[in-house]
Parts: sequence; structure tokens; C-alpha cells
Amino acid sequence: MADGTHDGDGIPQMDAPQGGVRWRDADLWHWVQRGIWAVFVLMALGVVLATNSFLTERFTETTRNRAEVRQALYTGQLLSELQRTSVVPLLLARDPELIKALLDEHYALTSARLISAQADIGASAIQLLDRTGRVVAATDRTRLGTNLSHAEGFQQAQRGNVTNFSIDIASVGEFQFAFSRPVYSDAKMIGVIMVQVLLSPFERAWAGESDAVAVTDSTGRVILATEPRWRNLPLTDALMARSAPSAIQRAIQATSNWTGDWTGRAPDAYVQGVGVMRSEMRIPFRGWRIVTFTTYDSIRDRVNAVLALEIMGFALLLALVFYGLTRRARVETANIRRESAELRLLNARLQREIAEREKAQKDLAVAEQTLAQSSKLAALGEMSASVSHELNQPLAAMKTYLAGARLLLQRKRADEALSSFQRIDDLIERMGAITRQLKSYARKGGEAFEPIDIRSCVSGALSMMEPTLRTRSVKITRTLPRLPVMVLADRIRLEQVIINLLRNALDATRDADSPQIDLVLTVGDRAVLSVRDNGHGLTELESLFEPFYTTKKPGDGVGLGLAISSGIVNDLGGRLRARNAAPDGGPSQGAIFEVELPLMAEARTKAAE
Repeated sequence: MADGTHDGDGIPQMDAPQGGVRWRDADLWHWVQRGIWAVFVLMALGVVLATNSFLTERFTETTRNRAEVRQALYTGQLLSELQRTSVVPLLLARDPELIKALLDEHYALTSARLISAQADIGASAIQLLDRTGRVVAATDRTRLGTNLSHAEGFQQAQRGNVTNFSIDIASVGEFQFAFSRPVYSDAKMIGVIMVQVLLSPFERAWAGESDAVAVTDSTGRVILATEPRWRNLPLTDALMARSAPSAIQRAIQATSNWTGDWTGRAPDAYVQGVGVMRSEMRIPFRGWRIVTFTTYDSIRDRVNAVLALEIMGFALLLALVFYGLTRRARVETANIRRESAELRLLNARLQREIAEREKAQKDLAVAEQTLAQSSKLAALGEMSASVSHELNQPLAAMKTYLAGARLLLQRKRADEALSSFQRIDDLIERMGAITRQLKSYARKGGEAFEPIDIRSCVSGALSMMEPTLRTRSVKITRTLPRLPVMVLADRIRLEQVIINLLRNALDATRDADSPQIDLVLTVGDRAVLSVRDNGHGLTELESLFEPFYTTKKPGDGVGLGLAISSGIVNDLGGRLRARNAAPDGGPSQGAIFEVELPLMAEARTKAAE
């Protein structure tokens, strides 16, 4: 009897074979498993690559910032040592005991005096030379009797009564840095004092870091370096020099196959054929520069540590998934379907999380764009305030000249009116120069600098302020040298500083009984222009040069004049200082603003003579 059932016609209906259905379900599940594995591997690979790219960029930037901070620290240490030692020759050159010893040629106690001065001042080494260049006293007694007439420091000291800096080659690959100054008696040079600057400890301190450090002079020659074989070589030749294994070399060798290949970033420079990160900074002393070469080992270690954790997590997750899939393969069909439903639910949840993350990223991008736009608007507002402040004075002068010209034309005095129009034309040219100069405020360049006489800038500023001065009863005195005082600066910007200081002085003396403004120009090692008034004085000196800080009434100023002036003087290599004239620091006797600028080489030599 055949198995099956009968339909209404009595024809038997056989049940469908279950094996074929199970085979098709198993084959489908097999492809589903392959798809899950492929998605998992691709997702893991994508996460690892994205993490590597992000962390490499982040850690590289952090390492570069740390290298720049170290450069700034090294530069400060060098400048501090140089500045501290540069004062010693000036003090010793005026020592009456040393002058008397040179005149009498009795040096029995001179070396002991130099040793005592060395302990008090903290200098490295001090030597006293007679007029022939022979060492007659020294903190290192083994140097007594040595003839240093050929030394650069001795030769420089014979050229004038100033402190000179010299670099001599002490031995192979080493330099000796020294400050020298002549010793005078009755306007006659009787000897030379030389003070050695000890910079080699800095090399040893830098060598303890993981960086290679080099200091070059204005010609590009290496004068200080953690690698001894780099000294006295051009930097390009020094980078190709082979030396004994060192900390930097071992670190570079450990990462030579990783840099560029793993991170995808091109190195900044190559040391011994291996790419490193290069950072360079200018030292404000005789054109020196400091260059550091930083390895990528810390970046590699930190990125690899995070990637190892990610890969370990993916491996653990992979093992859990494999365990789950193996167990599901052993359960019944109903359990497989239920687990499939759970996987679909998990997949849907993952999709929602991905969608939420995408939405969060879009929101973050919108927020960044909004922040960037806000920064641009803030910068635009500050620039608008600067332009308004800088053009206010020429516009006020033009208004005064136009009123005068109108009155002159009404009185048939055309020639004098033409003179007023010529001044207006000059003011328009000045306004154009101001707008061009304002565009370059963000740049730190000296392409517009030229030799100028500060006295002519003072005269130009007073001429610019003439219309305003006519409306006030103010006594203005000028004390200027008879000879030119030459500096390297931008005439327009320097005149703007003087005009801003004059305008502040006028505002400060508005309520004074006998208003007076004094302009005094003095010349020493540097040129100093002082603007003094007898107004109400200054308060809160620490906030005086901050942008938008003002003590004036609303509508009288926006607080940008002194901030702009301070920035201009700093760009010119000088300083703008402010103080009260009162002995006790009170504001009752007026204020003094001092513009200190470096002299040109010729002007400094004449001032010294």
C-alpha cells in the first residue's frame, strides 16, 4: 500500500522530500556565514586603517609641538647664558684695580682678583691681556704668558670701546665663545678683558634627549651639536657625516623601515639616509638658528599599542563569533532560525548606531563650520575697528584742511588754498599707505624697512597733528640730537606710533591747567624716544597694551591705539614701555611712554665714539 494521501479524485499525493529543503537551507546558511565573515574582516580592516591614519596624524602633530617647545627652551637657555656673560666684560673693564695693574704692570694679585670675580659673577673663564695681546692674568693660571694677539676677540677689541663677541676654534671640532672689551685709561687702550662663554654643557644636556640638535651661525656652519662630527661643517654636509652609534642613530635604525611605509607621511629630512622630523627656529643673536631632528619611535610605539589593542579586541570578538556559529550549527533548525532573527536584530541595531554616528559626525561638521564662520566674523570686526582707528586721524586733518581751504577761497586767496589741497592730497596718499600697511599686519616681515631718521618721523608726526594742535593750547617741547638718528624701520608705521602717543598725551592733558607735552630723543646703545605729558597719569599698567582696553569715555576711542603701536614697535625689533612720572609710581604727575629701537650699525658706532 503506497504511503500518501488521496485527493477528492482518489489520486494519492506524496509528501515533498524534506532532505532537499534542508540541503538548500544549509547551502544558504553557508553563504550567509561567508558574508558575515567578509563583512567582519572588512569592518575590522577599515577600523584599523582609520585608527592608524587618525592616531598617526595626531601623535605626529603632538611630537612636532613638543619638539618646538624644546627648541624654545633651548633657545632661552642659550640667550640667558649669552646675555648674563655679556655684562661681565663691561664691569671688569671699569675695575680700578685691574686698570692700575695694567698701568703699573704688576700682576701678582690680578689673577686672584679675577678668580674672586669669577666666583661672584658666575663666569666660565676670565683672562686679562695687555696691549700686546699677552695673557697677564687669568682664572686658569696655565694660560698665563700665552700670546693671544691673533685671537679674533683681541683684534675686535682694538676697533672701539664696545663689547664684542667672537668665535675661535679651540681644538678639532670644538669652538670657544667669548666676549671681549678693551680697557681704557685716559682715552688710551691699555689692555683687553676676555670672558669665555661656556656653551658645551648645553650640548651634553641636549644629548640626553632623544633628539639630535644643531646650532648654526649666520653662514650655516654648525657651531654647537649633539653629534661631535657635525661641528664646523655646513648643515647639509653634517647630515651626511657618519659617526659612532648614538641614541639618535639607534632610534633611527629601529624605525627606518617604518617611517613613510606604515604612516604614509613623507619625512621632513634625512639623517644618515633615514627620514626624521625636522624643526628649525631662529635664535635672535647674530643670525644663529637651532635645528632639531626628532625620531618617529614614540609615534610608532603609541600607534602600535592602540592598534594591538584593537586587533586583540577584534580577535576576541572573532573567537566569540566563531564559537557562536559553531554552537548554532549543532542546535536544531528552530534554534538556528531564532538565532538568525537575533542576528538580524543585532544588524538592525548596528545600522541604527551607524546612522546615529553619521548624524553626530554631520552635526559636528556643521558646528565646526559655524565656529569657523564666527572666528572669521570676529577677525573681520577687529580689522574693521583697526581700520577705523588708523584712518580717524587723517580724516580729521582732511576735514580741518577742507574748512580752511573753503575759507581761503571765499577770501580770494587761491594760492594758500592750493597749499591746503596739496596737504589733503598728501593725507590721501597716507591713507592709502595705511590701508596697504594694515593688510600686512598679520605678516612678520621686514620687506618695507628702510634706513630712516627718527627726527624726520617726529617732524612728520607733528605736521600730521598740526590741525589738532591748533585747536588746543598745549605747550610742546622737542629735545632732539643735532646729528641724524638712523634706524631700520617703516616710516609710515613709525609715524603712526608717534601720532598715537601724541594723541593719547593730548587726551590726557585735556583737563590740565597748563598742558605740556615733551618729546625727548636720546641715543645710547639704542635710540629712545620719550613722550611725556603732565596729565592725570596711568592706572592698570598691566592691561595698558591689551586690545580694546581703554579708559576714555564711550565714543572717544576703541582701545586699539596702544595695542597697534606696541605690535608695530615689536615688529621693528624694539619695545614700547609706559610708566608714571611720579616718583612713588602714582598717576598724579603725568605719564611717560618710551619707544626703544635698535640703531643701525653706522649710527651705533658713531654714538659709541
